[in-house]
Amino acid sequence: MTIALPLAVAAGVDAGQRFLDVALAPSGQTFRMPNLAEGIAEIIARLERSGVRRVVLEAIGPYAEPLVRALSVAGFEVGIVNPRRIKAFREAEGGRAKTDRLDARLIARFALTMPETLRPLPTDTQLELKALSLRRRQLTEMIAMEKTRMKQVRGTLLLDSHRAAIAALSAQCQAIEAELAKRIGDDPELRRVLHILKSIPGIGERVATLLITDLPELGQRDRKAIASLAGLAPHVSQSGAAPPRAAIAGGRPCVRAALYMAALVAARHHPKLRDDYNALRLQGKPGKVALIAIARKLLVTANALVKADTPYQGKTLDT
Repeated sequence: MTIALPLAVAAGVDAGQRFLDVALAPSGQTFRMPNLAEGIAEIIARLERSGVRRVVLEAIGPYAEPLVRALSVAGFEVGIVNPRRIKAFREAEGGRAKTDRLDARLIARFALTMPETLRPLPTDTQLELKALSLRRRQLTEMIAMEKTRMKQVRGTLLLDSHRAAIAALSAQCQAIEAELAKRIGDDPELRRVLHILKSIPGIGERVATLLITDLPELGQRDRKAIASLAGLAPHVSQSGAAPPRAAIAGGRPCVRAALYMAALVAARHHPKLRDDYNALRLQGKPGKVALIAIARKLLVTANALVKADTPYQGKTLDT
């Protein structure tokens, strides 16, 4: 059995468009480098000289991606942490002041204090697929906005303008979808996962593609962890004599929304899930709560089937 040695030095990085602020813990030493190839090379050299093994950054924006890749190649243990955890850590320390250097010091202390195993970094392929998926969602939202605006105008000129915008956006959306389909189809592993996901009631091509791009952990986590990542895990809140109350929170909104739509379809057309939905409604559960429960069943089933490398074969979804 291998025993992990305690961290002696850890680093935190606050990444901006122009600069990278780096701090070491426990010393509190800080330095700033330009967010360019030369600055990144100097950061890596300094971290190596300081004996740093772990580097943690907040998961905000694309500015840190070149540094993260360089650190990973150089052999550092790199962690991308939810900003809410860093904010909670600041509040736990009682801090209020906020600058780039103070943030870097805070993240470094977090890296040293919270030595849990960091989640694996996404691969370049995963990042590219996620970027394509994000662009598809953006285009879909813009099309919906243009359609709403078109209902509010009169006159041929304005109507034609909206129709032209919708046509152009739709063409771009179709091109993005075609590229996503091509990349998934060219990858045997992703093609296998797509086939399994599409076999599940309620999950079609679009939802399956989004699960592949935005929930790559599917099939690699247990049922509770995967539900939490998707934002479908109920978290209990209880204080004093008040009855406990469970509600979903956090997770990845795009995944939760996609599975909610899949649950709508499954609850209408799959006999077992329709019965489950109706049973929850008879218990007095609101419609949205019942659909979230169905969405969680679909997700847990998808996770189990991907892990077992087998498509859905009509078995009951008792999850």
